[in-house]
Parts: sequence; C-alpha cells; structure tokens
Amino acid sequence: MTITTLPDAPITLPDARWLHAIAATAFLAASLPHAALNAQGLESPETVNRIVGSEVNQEETKTTAEAGKVATAIDRTRENIGTVRKTSKLDKVDIVFLTDAARSEGGPPPMIESKVKQHQDDIAELRKEIEANALLFNAIESRRVLAQDVLAVEFDDPGKIVIYAAAKPSN
Repeated sequence: MTITTLPDAPITLPDARWLHAIAATAFLAASLPHAALNAQGLESPETVNRIVGSEVNQEETKTTAEAGKVATAIDRTRENIGTVRKTSKLDKVDIVFLTDAARSEGGPPPMIESKVKQHQDDIAELRKEIEANALLFNAIESRRVLAQDVLAVEFDDPGKIVIYAAAKPSN
C-alpha cells in the first residue's frame, strides 16, 4: 500500500484561540465544585440536614444519668460495628454529649472507663467505621465531635442512631 501526498498541500494546525478556550473551560470546570464546597458550611441546621440527609439532634447530660445505656451500648459495640458499616440512610441522629466524661473533665467515670478498656479494640474499630461512613462522619462533624470522642452507638429504632460522645458541645 502506498500513501501519496500532495507536495504543496499546507499543513494546518488548530486555531490557537480554540485551545485557549478549551483550557479556560477545563480550569473553570475543575474549580467550580471546590468553590461550591467552600461556600456551603455546616453552620446551619438546614444545611446539615440536607448534607447528612437525616435530622441531627444533640443533648447534654452527665454520664451517671445515662450510665446504664452507655454501658449496654459499649457492650454491644462488636455487633454495632457491622450496622454502622452498612448504614447509608437514617431518619434521625441523636448525639449525646457526656459532658463529665470529656477529656478536659478527666475522662469517663470509673465504671464507664473500665467498659471502654474492656472493649478498647472494638471501640477503635467503631471509630474507624464512623470516620469511613459519610453520613455519620458528617453528622458528628456538624456538631464538632471528633471520632476519637465517640464511646458507643446504639440503634434504638429502625432509622435512628444515638451516638454517645465523651465531649462538651462547642458554643
């Protein structure tokens, strides 16, 4: 097979203006999603509910008032890890701040502290699963709770989770 070319045919290159337009469009397309994310903060409850897709509530209490529930939730951590892993939609997320268990207050009371030590590997895995779960991570992040402050979770009803955190709410 032979290819013949015309000896005097001019070689045409794409118009440089088109290349500039394509480059500018690509730059704008890449930067717009980033700008939109920066503009939408987690300050308003409506924004949080829209991002998380669930109603997020918080409550403050002393560990002694919730000791039985927290201890039971810690004991059930191993089975709750799998549920956290599979959770992709919830109707309601309740975050319970155990204010007297915060690190700044010396940590959990002895009864809860012994449960935490007894289940420390499971709790560490639970925290990793929460960080990997976009819904739960954004829910706790919206209330400025660190995953390392989560002591336990409890699935009360279908579609509802209670997250127990050894932390104080930020004001």
